[in-house]
Amino acid sequence: MNLFLTRTYFPEGTNGKLEIEGKLISNTIELPWRKNEKRVSCIPEGKYLLRRRYSSKFNWHIEVLNVENRSLILLHPANNALLELNGCIAPVTKLSGPGLGLQSRQALNKLKGLVFKAIDRKEEVFLIVQS
Repeated sequence: MNLFLTRTYFPEGTNGKLEIEGKLISNTIELPWRKNEKRVSCIPEGKYLLRRRYSSKFNWHIEVLNVENRSLILLHPANNALLELNGCIAPVTKLSGPGLGLQSRQALNKLKGLVFKAIDRKEEVFLIVQS
């Protein structure tokens, strides 16, 4: 299964649309592009394998694997990229400004439902990040 994240870049943050087979799953917020610097930049455009991950902070969420020079890039809930993200991606139900969104937990739950079902079917799930 391929998820397509199509981005729009702003100085204050990065907004995106996350789609499967042309259907909108959620919007996304990320940090601005700052040359893939750890903790202050969104990740580079490319194709990444996704996997299920658990932590005490976020419970079940999604990890983005094989990001060059980066680790622990996650899809987790957040509504303000600059305050709540360190290079990760937050699904949001609605965008409210550059790097800002609303109802992130609801959007993540919808995304997890789709991704986890595919993983349970032994499918590989990829995130394709583009602009």
